Amino acid sequence: MSWFVALRDTAKAGLTLDRSLTDPRRALRGAVAAGLVVLPTLALFGPGPATSAAMGAFIAGTATFQRSFRPRASLAVAAAIGLGVSTFLGYLAVGVPGAFPVLLAVWAFGAGLAWAVGPTAGVVASTTLAVMLVVVQLPVSAVSALGHGALCALGGAVQALLVLAWPIGSWRAQRDALADVYAALGDYARRLRQDPTAPVDPEPFVVARQAAALTPWQARHRPPELRGLRGIAERIRPALAALADPRVGAPAEGPARDQAREVLAGAAEVLDALAHAIRTGDPFRTPSDSAGLALARPAHGPALRGAPRRAARRIIGLLGRAADRLDQQDRSTVTPAPTGPGLRRPPLLRTVPSALRTVGRQLHPRSAVLQHAVRLSGVVTAAYLAARLLGLHHGYWAPMTATMVMRPDFAQTASRGVARLVGTSVGVLVATGVVQLFHPGPWVLASLAVVCMGGAYLTLRTGYALMTVCVSSYVVLLLGLQPGDPVQTAVERVAMTLLGGAVALGAYALFPTWQTARLPERLAEWLAAVGRYSSAVFTAFGAPGVGQADKAVRAALLDAREARGEMLAALDRAEAEPVHHPAELSRRQVERARTAMGMLGRSSVVMEAHLPAPDSPPVPGALRFAEELRDATAVAAAAVLLGQPVDFAALRETHARLDAELADLPAEEAAEGVEVVRAGARLVMHALAELEKAVRPRAAAAAEESAAEGAVPSTA
Repeated sequence: MSWFVALRDTAKAGLTLDRSLTDPRRALRGAVAAGLVVLPTLALFGPGPATSAAMGAFIAGTATFQRSFRPRASLAVAAAIGLGVSTFLGYLAVGVPGAFPVLLAVWAFGAGLAWAVGPTAGVVASTTLAVMLVVVQLPVSAVSALGHGALCALGGAVQALLVLAWPIGSWRAQRDALADVYAALGDYARRLRQDPTAPVDPEPFVVARQAAALTPWQARHRPPELRGLRGIAERIRPALAALADPRVGAPAEGPARDQAREVLAGAAEVLDALAHAIRTGDPFRTPSDSAGLALARPAHGPALRGAPRRAARRIIGLLGRAADRLDQQDRSTVTPAPTGPGLRRPPLLRTVPSALRTVGRQLHPRSAVLQHAVRLSGVVTAAYLAARLLGLHHGYWAPMTATMVMRPDFAQTASRGVARLVGTSVGVLVATGVVQLFHPGPWVLASLAVVCMGGAYLTLRTGYALMTVCVSSYVVLLLGLQPGDPVQTAVERVAMTLLGGAVALGAYALFPTWQTARLPERLAEWLAAVGRYSSAVFTAFGAPGVGQADKAVRAALLDAREARGEMLAALDRAEAEPVHHPAELSRRQVERARTAMGMLGRSSVVMEAHLPAPDSPPVPGALRFAEELRDATAVAAAAVLLGQPVDFAALRETHARLDAELADLPAEEAAEGVEVVRAGARLVMHALAELEKAVRPRAAAAAEESAAEGAVPSTA
């Protein structure tokens, strides 16, 4: 993709507006909290402190709208602490010649590293940097620096208190995450009726697991319908795949396939009803009688036998458990005890050591987070110094623009840069026009700023450009409390926005972090993770009574999901980058490898539905095949990373011995899982053969084709 096309596409993405809005009640709550801070501070202390308090209230309120499953109040408190510290240090450094650029560079570097913890931490850290640049322009003494920092923190504290006093959709994110899992399973069941090998999207399961990790307070207060249903959904997923797959489940044609389609159709209706009940909190309503009969018949009907019969009965039982759990919770007025230990999310204070370790793991030259931190530090400092050299009073808008634009990947940086330029220009011109034409007093300016804050909260989902219009307007209105020429100020701010955006994009062009170059690394990590997952499944069949097979399979599955998510995210970002794919791995090869990896993961999912009980007899040869599979995929992952050919010859020999050994077993000695292991091993080998072809280096493929052409006798 050329630079022109990449910039054109990212510009369109940045200016695209979505019709969806944030919950108006939550936007009103954030604006009310800001008003409760700004207006009294203006009355008691004047415009300068009111500006600091307003910045703290707005940014802390913005933190509560980030996509996070932590309590919103704790996010506001964390943002408030960061804002208070950054403001206090900024006020101290700005009075010492040469100290503020050094502090700016160090703080920007830390804000860049915060992306290692997660997007929410990265966004909040970037906003603290932006606030530091704005509020330190106000004339204050060193003695009052602590007061301004405290006012910033107070704004965030009021946001947190109002979240507790006025709860709105406190568990909405967790409800939606769990409901999305059941809705995705319903869609998956319907697709399996037409395409028995259709893949399942693991993204809802990943998000639901993140939502299920609770702090101690959340664990005590969560709604009862959020207990235990995620684990049931995790077990339904492989059962659906095992029933539909013709190589392990129901045959491709015939009465058994028809009955399997009935089971899938009934399951889809029940799953949709479960999703609706979870999302809305309404009582669970059983679907129509015909769907219920279609779901019940296969348990006693003559068509399904063996593994597909067991899968159908497992689906029916799991759906019944999920429905019973919701029914019991609807009838009960007492919150039931938690099922199992659950997933622990420690309080924010206790996550500091873990966050520091996470950041420490990114301190190596190839880390995208470290490169982003270095780039952000250099860009913000350079923009600040360039604005100071130009002698502009409002030069801080250049580094502030760079701070809010810069992201670890090219697509977001370019799209946000264009949106920031357009939104800031419109916002500055509109707010300056209001100030110039109507000359509002301090109270009117403060009230309009609070209204603009509410508009920013309301348009957070609509698009960055429209939200930036509101943000720029409220900043201009707040700073309008200070003396100055509005027209000249508007011109300087727009010019500094252009400078900051240009410096940010130029820095990314000179010091890029291309996801394209990391595709082989992401593919290798995914291959190794899926290999460990497949190996864990075969180990469960080869040694069912050793250790806790279910937990080992579960842990390996989570690692595979995480690696897959990182691979797909890298692919999406690489699509927007103006660079070609590396010679070792073309776009076509990546897509073929992605398909093969999906086949490999699916084969393990199908087998997972038939995991044996701990007292089941082991399947001969399965343990040996599991060990060889784990080693072979690890070696293959290293080969992909180094651009070398992938060879599964040794694994093929192990599979041939396994298949022959299982085929020779007498019927009376064959364990229940023998047929599943044989079919699953064949699926695994087919997927690895496709992967072997997909990632073959171009040079090797060209040499083989040339050799084949030379071996063909001439007919001339």
